[in-house]
Formats: sequence, C-alpha cells, structure tokens
Amino acid sequence: MGTTLLAIGVALAAANLRPAVTSMASVLGDVRASLGVSTTWASLLTAIPTVCFGLAAFAAPLLGRKLGTARAVGASLAVLTAGLVLRVLDGPWVVLGGTFIACAGIAVSNVLIPVVVKDSFPNKVGPVTGVYTAALAAGAAAGAALTPSLESFLGSWRGAVGAWALLSLAALLVWTAGARHGVAATSAAPRPQAPRRSLFRTPLAWVVTVFFGLQSLLAYTVMGWLPEIMGDAGVDRSTAGLLLAITMVLGVPVSLMVPPLATRRAGQSALVVVLGAFSVAGVLGLALAPLAAPGLWAVLIGVGMGGMFPLALVIISLRTASSADTASLSGMAQSVGYLISATGPFAFGVLRGATGTWTVSMLVLTAVLVLLTTLGALAGRPRTL
Repeated sequence: MGTTLLAIGVALAAANLRPAVTSMASVLGDVRASLGVSTTWASLLTAIPTVCFGLAAFAAPLLGRKLGTARAVGASLAVLTAGLVLRVLDGPWVVLGGTFIACAGIAVSNVLIPVVVKDSFPNKVGPVTGVYTAALAAGAAAGAALTPSLESFLGSWRGAVGAWALLSLAALLVWTAGARHGVAATSAAPRPQAPRRSLFRTPLAWVVTVFFGLQSLLAYTVMGWLPEIMGDAGVDRSTAGLLLAITMVLGVPVSLMVPPLATRRAGQSALVVVLGAFSVAGVLGLALAPLAAPGLWAVLIGVGMGGMFPLALVIISLRTASSADTASLSGMAQSVGYLISATGPFAFGVLRGATGTWTVSMLVLTAVLVLLTTLGALAGRPRTL
C-alpha cells in the first residue's frame, strides 16, 4: 500500500507537470526580446510540449516495464530538472533543446504517475487522483502567476524560469524516498495482459481521439500564448500572467465537478456543448474586445478548458465496454491526440506573424472550438465501441 510520503511525492511530481510550460509563457515577450527571435521560433517553442506528450504515450509504458514504474518516474523528474536548468544557459537553440528535454521528462510522468496511483492506492484512487489533479492545476497556475514577479526580483527571465528546477529537484528527492517503500510491487512488474484489439478502424475511436486532441490543442494554445495576447492588447505583464493563472487554477474546482456530473447520465453531449459555449464566448471576447473584460474572458476560457480535459477522460472510460478497450482507446487518444494538438500553438503563432494581429488566429481557434464541441457531442452519445 502507498504511504503518506508517496502521496506527497505524487502531489509534488504533479505540481511540476505544467510550470515548465506556463512559466515560459508568462515571460515569453521578454524571452523573445532578449534572444532576438521570431514569432515562428516562439511558435515552435509552444508546440514542443504536446509533441513530447504524444510521443511519450508510445514510449513511457516501455520505459516503465524496463525500469519499473517508480524508477521511471524518478528518472523523468531528474530529466525534467536537467532540462529546466539547461534551457536558461544559452541562446535560442539551447532554449528549444532544454525545453524538449524538460517536456520529455514531464511526458513520462504524465503517463506513469496515474499507474502508480492506481497500483499503490487501490482503495483511495479517487482521493489521490483528486490530489494529483489539484496539484497539477495549482502548479500550472503558480508557474504563470509567480514567474513575472520572480523575474522582477531576480533581474532576468533566465533566473525566473530556471528557478522552477528547485521545485522539480524537491519532487525528485521526496519521490525517491516515498517510492522506496510505498510503491506496490505490481508497479515495477506489471502483469502480462491479453492482446488488445486495434481501434484504428473504429469511427467512434477516431471521434474520441480527435476530440481529445482538440481539447488539448485549446489548452496548450492558451497556456503558450494568452499572456502575449493580453500584453499586446495593453495588459501589463504581471496582470497577464495572473490572468493565465486564473484560467489554470479554475481547473481545480471544475475538474472535481465535471466527472460526477458526466457519470450520472448516459450521455454527455449536453455537458460538452455547455463547456464549448464557455470557451467560444471567452475566445471571441478576447478576439473582438480584449480590454473590455479581460478577467471575464479568462474565467470563461478557464471554465470551458478546465472542464473539457476531465470530461474527455471520462468519455474514454464510458465509451468502452472492457478494461482492455479502455486502455487501447486511452493510448490511441493520448498518442494521436497530443500530436494533433501540437499543430495548434505553432499554427496560432505563425498566423500572428503572418497577419500582424491576433484576431485572425483567435477566429481560427473559434472555428476549431466549434469542431471540438461538435465532435465532443458525438463522442458523448450513449454507446460503446
């Protein structure tokens, strides 16, 4: 059985799964000015996390089998720490390379920490998963809200962004101590499973996969670019970072509310439409009148975005009739879906560079949100693969 120390390790590890993204986003304008880089470079930087997450859905289970899940998570935290330090040491290509390394570490933990929770806390999966989700959202919010202030205090974006390596180092130390005795043996040596059928020829599986990918596209586009959009509209840097933090922290209460609502009914289409409407309203408001009510736009986006992720996970479970199909659909949705979502932050920034305004980018994002809502409504219909 998992120990209290392991549960703390889970929370600390989860708190490190987003600051690498949101901390850089909150000072991206200063990073670009310091390095003299283009919008295309910044677009590539914002696309790196989702590319890593998609690739990890294939690689992380193999790494878990070879090292044992607990050791693999520990190794991923060490890689994350190294990447966070590396990316603040030199110029544009080192920043990209260090970010890729850091996000590769995050990606492995993304996949494997839930396995540790399920195996080591079999009777407390719900509460520990709640702690995991809350810590993840809180870490994302902290990265966005605190990094601009750290930059002012430390005198440079490099120190502010690199300081998050201390949090990942703390998580590594606690994880190492907690996992030594708290991880169930099954985590290190998973039982062999029966072969799973391929779902790549199943239309419903593709609907769920693209739905998952598009909700991730929304999340990482917002995490990567919201402070820049706000800043260009005239919002000061600290306030822009705080608004990004608000969108992130709203994921804590929303993610606790949405799954119970979704599982109480056979279909989830209506819930998808409501959340999609929140997101569309927020993005359109930001596109057409950014300074009219920036706090409101951030709240609308945060509620819609914060609810779509846990809802996508619930739909994966509800649309499958067996645990084997659930695992197969989850793997397909995360691998293909995250790779789909990688196009969003990159294309969003490239459009900004080509047009000289955020308006076109956000109108295109609105069209993507309409497609996301449509696919989610289809995925939410009561049926199974």
